[in-house]
Amino acid sequence: MGAEKERRRSRSRGAVPSPGDSNPFTGKPYSSRYFEILRTRLKLPCYEARDKAVEMVKSNQSSVLIGETGSGKTTQVPQFLLAAGYADKLSIAVTQPRRVAAMSVAARVAQEMDVELGAEVGYLIRFEDVTSEKTKIKYMTDGMLLRECMIDPELRRYSVVILDEAHERTLATDILFGLIKKVLEKRSDLRCLVMSATLEAESFQDYWSAGTKHAPLLRVPGRMFPVETFFALRPQKDYVESAIDVVVNIHQQEGKGDILLFLCGEQEIEDACNEIQERADCTNKPMLVLPLYSSLPMQQQRKVFPPAPEGTRKIIVSTNIAETSVTIDGVVYVVDPGLVKQKLYNPRTHSESLLVSPISRASAMQRSGRAGRTRPGKCFRLYTLDTFNKELPESTYPEIIRSNLSSVVLQLKTLGVEDLVHFDFMEPPSPESMMRALEMLHFLGAVDDECDLTEAGKQMAVLPIDPHLSRALIASAHAGCVQEALCVVAMLSVPPPFQRPRQWQKMADKAHQYFASGMGDHLSLLNTMNHYAAADSKADFCRDSFLQERSMKQCEDVRKQLSGICRHQKLEAVSEATKCESITVSLRKCFLEGFFMQCAHIEQGGKHYVTVGESQMAYIHPSSFLTHKPEWVMFHETMVTDRLYMRTVTAITPEMLIEVRPEFYHPDKCKLEDNTLRSLQRALPRLKEASAKQAKTSKR
Repeated sequence: MGAEKERRRSRSRGAVPSPGDSNPFTGKPYSSRYFEILRTRLKLPCYEARDKAVEMVKSNQSSVLIGETGSGKTTQVPQFLLAAGYADKLSIAVTQPRRVAAMSVAARVAQEMDVELGAEVGYLIRFEDVTSEKTKIKYMTDGMLLRECMIDPELRRYSVVILDEAHERTLATDILFGLIKKVLEKRSDLRCLVMSATLEAESFQDYWSAGTKHAPLLRVPGRMFPVETFFALRPQKDYVESAIDVVVNIHQQEGKGDILLFLCGEQEIEDACNEIQERADCTNKPMLVLPLYSSLPMQQQRKVFPPAPEGTRKIIVSTNIAETSVTIDGVVYVVDPGLVKQKLYNPRTHSESLLVSPISRASAMQRSGRAGRTRPGKCFRLYTLDTFNKELPESTYPEIIRSNLSSVVLQLKTLGVEDLVHFDFMEPPSPESMMRALEMLHFLGAVDDECDLTEAGKQMAVLPIDPHLSRALIASAHAGCVQEALCVVAMLSVPPPFQRPRQWQKMADKAHQYFASGMGDHLSLLNTMNHYAAADSKADFCRDSFLQERSMKQCEDVRKQLSGICRHQKLEAVSEATKCESITVSLRKCFLEGFFMQCAHIEQGGKHYVTVGESQMAYIHPSSFLTHKPEWVMFHETMVTDRLYMRTVTAITPEMLIEVRPEFYHPDKCKLEDNTLRSLQRALPRLKEASAKQAKTSKR
């Protein structure tokens, strides 16, 4: 009995098992699939650094591991630490910047350990928890670990926190850097390992070095074969068309090996996939064209990983998710247009734009490295060598210096951080951005004049959504329409469910019109959710209505979870208030409480709108359900392509603006353009008349 225990302990501490051995976690013999995967694992570059990695974590509270994508660091290092005993009593947390990476990596590690996903290995993402009491390695988005910090500031349930893909410098990762540095001072038993695929190792090392204690650095090679790089001779006018041409030429002229093409967005990827497939049908060489982006259903995302059938070339068209977050074996050719879609926030105008921007040189190196995993590869860059050397930034700009910091400031306030200016950011945002964020939180009622959290601010911090949406949700509780607002907020929190397959676009548009509200997109989203909830067969309903079933299921889960939080915050109780207005009016007013800065007024002539805050020329996005052009609109976000588009747009009235936010929109107080001001002045008498009627009705 003692010998068997010792054998189990030896295997759990890292000895390579043999066929017939029992899995120490399940008590059952290892499967044949386990040994197939094990042979691959033993060849990974990271496996050679196993002892060094464990010793580095053991000897230092904070350390840095740099490994190129494909080295195996994300899947193997947590297992090395598990085998070393770090999860005997507490768990190991591994953060990922993307939901899809957390899910796919957790599934892979569960396979490698020959255990069920959700048992010893699980994942935690927003609105989805696939973990249990047995979970020893927990993959999660960096945002979820940040939320855990609010509940447990010292992270007492973890022995090791691994901050993976740190080079992506997401908002949540940058905040976690500062918070965990403080936790390490309080907990000498906690270990923090920062893992990155970047070349800028020294900046991470400097940041994590405390006083005289220098944070050690371990480098792990990733690319196993050389990659030949080709640059364009001249700039390309249409990068999508050029990329498709290059992919088709590679398929016709180059030898065996899969192709990975990087593009910027879902629509771009789907169009490119169809175009490549059509052009490939004219050739005799078979190919399998697969899209990859975060909102794609998980079963379709998984199709990119298995090898293509014999004699068939696999072509993956992906966003930058394939740059570092996932590794696809078999890729020999990479086509890189040198662009990525990034969110940029302007704190002065309170507007967020989704812009196609040049990638960094570090990202370009990451992309080319995808081609050298299984054999020598080639990378075709659709930009010139001069552009690479002189125009591309050295590294990606951290999200914290190009984002709306309202949620960041709210989270830091909730965590008890009062001195925001001197918080230990790796790269501090501008003081103006912080001040604008505080100003916006003050407008939303989350902080008072002394910048202390209000009761509403505490409720907003608990809700795992954007502060603008949480403010709208709180307003809906007082207006008696919280259930309706929950549906809309949930729909805005998941990938857009409306599908427009290329071959059935007209049918899809006709089906989607069934949900359309004359008032605009917010109410159309409510109609969609209500019809889905009432359907007998939800799968049939989604198929017939050209809706993404996964998004609708996710939306239902989000609504349930937010509803539970609202009940816990006693927001449901307020919703019993008497509804003295129609639901369409009440709901629009509630969303105005959160999005009053994101409104636009139609310009004379009616060709375009002018946004209130920044006086920018804007247009309603073609995907909007709003077919007419009302005088005033409220929008959820803006997107810049060839022009500035407003997305998720709803018609509002000037009376609503004056009633909801008189300090901004009352004609006597605001400083707006003449045309906009006249519209508000005309609304005043109508508002007074409506208020008088409502007062009479109340008396009766």
